[in-house]
Amino acid sequence: MIKFLLNQELREEQDLSPNMTVLHYLREQAGKTGTKEGCGSGDCGACTVVLGEREGEHIRYSTVNSCLTFVSTLHGKQLLTVEDLKSKDGRLHPVQQAMVDFHGSQCGFCTPGFIMSMFALSKNKPTADQHDILEALAGNLCRCTGYRPIVDAAKSIVGQAQLVDQFARDESELLARLDHIQTDTLVTLEGNGQVCFSPVSCDEVAELLVEHPDAQLLAGGTDLALQVTQFYRELPKIIYVGNVTDMKQLEEDDQLLVIGAARSLSDSYEALSRVFPDMGELLHRFASLQIRNQGTLGGNIGNASPIGDTPPVLMALNARLVLRKGEHRREIPIEDYFLDYKKTAQEVGEFIEKITVPKPKPDQHFKVYKLSKRLDDDISAVCAAFNLTITDGVVIEARIAFGGMAAVPKRASLCEQALVNQPWDQATVKAAMTALSGDFEPLSDFRASKAYRSKTASNLLYKYFIEQQGLQLGTRVTAYV
Repeated sequence: MIKFLLNQELREEQDLSPNMTVLHYLREQAGKTGTKEGCGSGDCGACTVVLGEREGEHIRYSTVNSCLTFVSTLHGKQLLTVEDLKSKDGRLHPVQQAMVDFHGSQCGFCTPGFIMSMFALSKNKPTADQHDILEALAGNLCRCTGYRPIVDAAKSIVGQAQLVDQFARDESELLARLDHIQTDTLVTLEGNGQVCFSPVSCDEVAELLVEHPDAQLLAGGTDLALQVTQFYRELPKIIYVGNVTDMKQLEEDDQLLVIGAARSLSDSYEALSRVFPDMGELLHRFASLQIRNQGTLGGNIGNASPIGDTPPVLMALNARLVLRKGEHRREIPIEDYFLDYKKTAQEVGEFIEKITVPKPKPDQHFKVYKLSKRLDDDISAVCAAFNLTITDGVVIEARIAFGGMAAVPKRASLCEQALVNQPWDQATVKAAMTALSGDFEPLSDFRASKAYRSKTASNLLYKYFIEQQGLQLGTRVTAYV
């Protein structure tokens, strides 16, 4: 049985398919039809809802796509929808009123999702700037109003430094109600011949996977849920790791970042962007905020997609994976994890427990570039990561990796060989650009042609070289006002 709060109502679910999405639960089980189904794949934001969880002495509010969130992951949380925002006397929430006042809605289909994104923004960043507003709304699409009035509505809300609503006034009571739900023991949801286990420790995960080696491991579910929503497949057994505290930790010392595989990308952002500023830039363009709030570093690696954005970056950074099966752990370089398209070195019953990332040394120069059709919320055509160690004008070590160029994310070994022990100058870079053409045989697809990928991959190396010269040139698409 799982227990959660639907706004203020305690819900206890026992006989329910763990494959049911929150979107369908709301519309079919709870009769809350304000949450809309648009794309069903986490791209449009029409289905955006907010999850509330205890963080210290306060409630943390996070936007998620309900079409990609299984109801089996809600145990111990609060679920808020657009219907829940109005006050008890029926007045609109200030966020809803702002959308009316600034004429931000026409057909209204996208409006509930925008409202929920604006609500979470008002709670998490009451003094948000333009960048924060655009980032919060980047995962919500509107095709009739245009974004100016919606952005204006958001600006009017964050201008109210401390927005006091019923959620702020009732926070202590809500915390007490959430605390009353026991979350320190394994819970199970069964229904329709399917089962989801929700362990609370890494040891329990290891035991469950040994006992059920055919189970699907679920973290954020932003990719796995598509098996249900897009391909109409059933997931008979699921092990949900989102409540496993020790898989959500981040540890840091002078040499390493150690990131739990179930830690969300949003929660990983502060450390990664501080230590590796270019990775922070990439994470801003990684899908949408709704996806980053759920998606995990371990999941982005484990689904073995050739277009995953973090694997090539982690390869360039010389990251390693800690894999666990039962009581046995082993550590491998991340580049050894990917064997072929959707095929990895992970054994049956084994899972990614954590990722270790060495911190940069003073003579290392790390940069990341992402090419896509849209700035936000888009898949890479090419993702390139460069990490060169340059001492006294000579390349001592080169780690260069690409995503989107092959069946797996992969290092460019010939390009690296053309750089190492060579002077860091234009002639060396040109030779390495030529060598790079032998590292990959890209495919042509709807994102980009083979010729485009080959040409831009080599050009990105030259762009990296130009940036290393310290010239004051605008070379980044993200350098906008």
